[in-house]
Amino acid sequence: MSGEKTRMAVIGEVLWDVFPDSTRLGGAPLNFAAHARRLGHEPLLVSAVGNDKLGEDALARIAALGLDTGMIDVSRHLETGTARVDMGDAEHPAFTIVRPSAYDDVRLTGERLAKMAAWRPAAVYYGTLFASREEGRATLLQLLDAIPHARRFYDINLRPGSDSPTLVSELLERADVVKLNETELEVVSQFTGLPGDAHGFCRAGASRYGWTAACVTFGSRGCAVLAGGEYAEAPGCPVEVADPVGAGDAFAAAFLHGLEAGWRAEEIARFANRLGALVASRPGAIPEWSLAEIA
Repeated sequence: MSGEKTRMAVIGEVLWDVFPDSTRLGGAPLNFAAHARRLGHEPLLVSAVGNDKLGEDALARIAALGLDTGMIDVSRHLETGTARVDMGDAEHPAFTIVRPSAYDDVRLTGERLAKMAAWRPAAVYYGTLFASREEGRATLLQLLDAIPHARRFYDINLRPGSDSPTLVSELLERADVVKLNETELEVVSQFTGLPGDAHGFCRAGASRYGWTAACVTFGSRGCAVLAGGEYAEAPGCPVEVADPVGAGDAFAAAFLHGLEAGWRAEEIARFANRLGALVASRPGAIPEWSLAEIA
């Protein structure tokens, strides 16, 4: 394990996942930030909640996770985000997401952008959902322009209705690091013309867009990682899945952790698989876990 702490700007949705039997705080950026902090990093979440009970509860929970809430706005006219989760597919749950929601109301003033630039994060995390509305896209581009030296980590996370090929192509071009799952690989390869296999996709994407790293996750079957010019595949870790929501976000945090530590591709792949499987074996997107359990 690396002892280096990396500052990470994390922009995107904070929302409540609504299951048939419970409601849990989530959103890929929040999940990623929480797991990154447990790995010893310093994430700063840029998002918004509503001026409502769900928003109040979200801010309290986020603070309890040890995350800085200083860049989380409170929207005056939009409610805190929610997403209904359909667990029909054990490995790939479906989400019905209410839009617009409070996180669509993020505003980055010149003062805030200057503050972020002065903070000098080494990495910035973003996905597709937040940028799928024009306001979110504009805000994301403002942030990327303010911190040009930060490693740009694009966790694709496609959602129906928020998966414009034009937008995804633009975000792929702006990325230094890309993560996607095998279903997204099939979709993205069709409209980009990149190869449909993991190895070919990662190599061709790195050549076309200048990515320094990329990975494709295969659920319980493991993952493929391209990093430092090396390509490696690692089998999954057998676990009894309690809840797949959040496992991919934990994997993403572990993937970036390995990149920041300068690990070889195979080491990154195995480590990220272990954390993703550990989170999937427990209920909730941000269950309790320790570094000792991964090691």
